Order: sequence, then C-alpha cells, then structure tokens
Amino acid sequence: MPRMLDVSEAVRAEIGDEEADRLLAGETAPGSYDCTSCRTPGDSGQERTSTVLFVGDETAVLAFAHAGCLPSQVVQVTEEQLQGAVRSIGGEAAPEEQPRQTVPEPAVLGVTSGLVLVEGELHPALVVEPTAPIARPGATGGGDDFLPLLIEQGFMPLTELTAVPPVLHGWSVLLAVGQLHAVLQPGPNGGRPVAWWQAHQPLQVTDSWRTAANKHQQVLMFAAPVGSIGRQPREDLLRDALDKAAANGRLVAAALPLAGT
Repeated sequence: MPRMLDVSEAVRAEIGDEEADRLLAGETAPGSYDCTSCRTPGDSGQERTSTVLFVGDETAVLAFAHAGCLPSQVVQVTEEQLQGAVRSIGGEAAPEEQPRQTVPEPAVLGVTSGLVLVEGELHPALVVEPTAPIARPGATGGGDDFLPLLIEQGFMPLTELTAVPPVLHGWSVLLAVGQLHAVLQPGPNGGRPVAWWQAHQPLQVTDSWRTAANKHQQVLMFAAPVGSIGRQPREDLLRDALDKAAANGRLVAAALPLAGT
C-alpha cells in the first residue's frame, strides 16, 4: 500500500531513485514507527511522514518523523552519534542488560530560550551552557575549551551586552511549526549544514519569542561555560546572569539567521 511519505531531493540523492520509489510504494517503509523527533507513535499509512537520513562517517540510518515535527532531510552526524541514534530508534536495552559505564557521562548542551533587550529592542535569544567542561577533541587532562572552540568558529567574546553581535554566516537556527529543532553549522568542506545541537524533542517557544524571531529573521545565540548561567526561571534573571558572565569574560555570542518559521 502506498505510504504518505515525504522523500526530499537530498534524501533521494543519498539513497537512490530505486530505494526512494520502493519507500513511496510502501514496499520498504514501515506502517507504524516512533517519530525520530518527538518519540511518539506515527503511521505512514494515515499521516504525512518525513524520511530523515542520518549519515555518519561510514554508515547511514533511515528514520521516520511526523511531517509536522521535521521536514525530510539528510542530517550529518558523527559515527558515535549515529550509533546512539540506532539505539534510540531501535529501542534501548533494559538497564540491567546494559554494560556498566566506566567512563564519565558526556557533557550535554543545555539550551534556554528567552527575549533579551538590546539597544531598546527585544531580540529572540538562545542561551547555551553545557552540563560539564568541554574538552578539545583529542585533548587529555582537564580544562574547558568550550569558549575557545566557539571563538574559532566565529563567535565573538562579549564583555558587556550593549549591541547586537555580528551575524555568523553559515550557521542558522532551525525553527519549524513554531518549535525549535536545531542549531545548524556549516558542513565540512563547504557541504550542507549539519546539526551542531539538535533537540531530542522539539522545544516549544513562546508566541512573543517566535514573533520576534520572524521580525528580525535571526536569533541571538549566547554561550557560556558550565556553571556560568544556570537555569533561570525569569527573563530578567537570565539577563542578569548574562551580564555577569560577560563582565567575567565568560560569554560569547553571535546572531544566527533564522531557518524556518
């Protein structure tokens, strides 16, 4: 039975016309699935479904998502992230079946949305703070290279928040159906954008945040090392934390173009 599948040109180019046609004809597409974005059940025979191809260094995995959660697309990930996606798509083993962890848990990027007043105008902002120090790939020993790594990517150090930071071209914020999906960065060798951060489940943003994002067509992204900002319950407290981090030399920022609506 034909499925209500969306197969983007990018996905078709990766999997080939023959496999794409087999998917659309229902030969290889599952009827029911768990959405790779929101993790709730979907049915490609009853509702529009996107094909999402995760491409790693050596392997690729085809997943499915509600069309309202994600558009059909190719997402470049590391091989390690891809194996995590395979476990997530296929279902994790029960806790007693999993091997005992002998390495520390990797840092997770915490992302908070809010409106920030700059030069008398409200701007949509994302504040990124990891849960643990970020080491440079291949580095041994302690240290936190989170800000230096972002500065190398083009983010600007801030000592005070008095002006809108410059636009960082090639990066963008993916907003779809009023929800925050990802922060995208340029792909390797000028290739298609890849996810620098991707929500496990699309994040809801307020109507005022979305209105400001559509008005400015860009989002201000602020980043600080672990322990600099914290989870602030109100936007005025978030602004105070940003000002303090900037004054202490622990804040970088950039304006990222908006992708989506």
